[in-house]
Amino acid sequence: MPSKKSPNPIDIHVGSRVRLRRMMLGMSQEKLGEHLGITFQQIQKYEKGTNRIGASRLQHIATVLKVPVAFFFEDAPGTPEEAAKGFEEGKPATYVVDFLSSSEGLALNKAFVQIKDAKVRKRIVDLVKSLADDEPVS
Repeated sequence: MPSKKSPNPIDIHVGSRVRLRRMMLGMSQEKLGEHLGITFQQIQKYEKGTNRIGASRLQHIATVLKVPVAFFFEDAPGTPEEAAKGFEEGKPATYVVDFLSSSEGLALNKAFVQIKDAKVRKRIVDLVKSLADDEPVS
């Protein structure tokens, strides 16, 4: 019996962007599923990239999440934008998506963007950097 094929990197990326946007809106997998007429388990599979999202379904997801379809492909592996980066250091989009996909990252981001004073925001960034420097390396 052949082994199950691993998910395509584009499907994983698109799924992670669906999850990111859903979490930014504070929407549950169940609620997104209700809007689309599918189960939250199907949403989980889409977000992990284990199930590919068809074009019409992706358009519907974009409408529900209030973003253009192109949002899901930003910084996707193999795109011309990514190829143009060449040998740049790391992939910043990956850690940003990971950070914003966590409940702590999302909460921190929502609170941070509500701070109007640029000096205060800079001091918070400086504080977080100093705290990160104090962390022992495991």
